[in-house]
Amino acid sequence: MSKKSSGINAGKKLLKRRNNFKKNSKKLVKKMFNLKTKSDPLAGSSQAKGIILEKIQLEAKQPNSAMRKCVRVQLVKNGKQVTAFLPGDGATKQVDEHDEVVIECIGGKMGRAKGDIPGVRWCVVKVNDQSLPALLKGKLEKARK
Repeated sequence: MSKKSSGINAGKKLLKRRNNFKKNSKKLVKKMFNLKTKSDPLAGSSQAKGIILEKIQLEAKQPNSAMRKCVRVQLVKNGKQVTAFLPGDGATKQVDEHDEVVIECIGGKMGRAKGDIPGVRWCVVKVNDQSLPALLKGKLEKARK
């Protein structure tokens, strides 16, 4: 096991050792090279607008056996395609193809998928500038665009 350098001329060696530890830290490397904004389709922002391309159903991970309702969304800002979850009972009836939606992060650990839906990191918040929970409760009617 290596021991830390000590003595009068140990400063250079200690600095080198510290930098090596920094390079091994995932968090620091992500921050240093700005990887969050480069790899994230939303480019670091909390919400983004997109157009629905298609409605799909994804199978939940084991031990659950549900079909989770999702949509494929093409983002307006950069044209990237992502899969977003539709929360709520009967939400698929409220959205159609070519509707404009606002998506945000589901809130899983470290930007990963949450729950039993594999690879889905975003959920739909608004449909045609009206909130999805209000549409589901019947407080609002869907706008025609």
